[in-house]
Amino acid sequence: MNAILNRKSIRKYKDIKVSDEIVEELLRAAMAAPSAGNQQPWDFVVLRDKEIMKKITEFHPYSKMLLNTDTAIVICGDEAKEIFKGYWVQDCSAACENILITAEDKGLGAVWLGVYPMEDRIAPLKEILNLPESVIPLSIIPIGYPDEERKPQDRFNKERIHYDRW
Repeated sequence: MNAILNRKSIRKYKDIKVSDEIVEELLRAAMAAPSAGNQQPWDFVVLRDKEIMKKITEFHPYSKMLLNTDTAIVICGDEAKEIFKGYWVQDCSAACENILITAEDKGLGAVWLGVYPMEDRIAPLKEILNLPESVIPLSIIPIGYPDEERKPQDRFNKERIHYDRW
């Protein structure tokens, strides 16, 4: 529960490399997410190339933090892997959340950058990463050691809870 309740969006990172071992742990957590019919329609692109990250900042208006991290993960859904059409978004979102929670647990900072359903973000990202036709980027998660102090927010709101009926 601590990793869930303490998770926050971190956009500034120290100049410390995130190890390959930690990246693999984040990806293991992502792939442990539930998926409709256990179809696991996800694929991941680990970004380490600063030139690719710089190109992303040229079309994604909220991605400037990519300029000061050495690692990001692009979460993609592959429509060709779907058994139940349209569920890839939910499945890949669960994978994203697992990455964010695991990053918090490991003392890392991360932030969810939305890509899908914005075509002006999807198309250039597909081109830069040479994604297959059936693969759609859902989000980008920059990851690094936090270089800012942020407090987690308590978002619990009893007014949003309904029992049996609205």
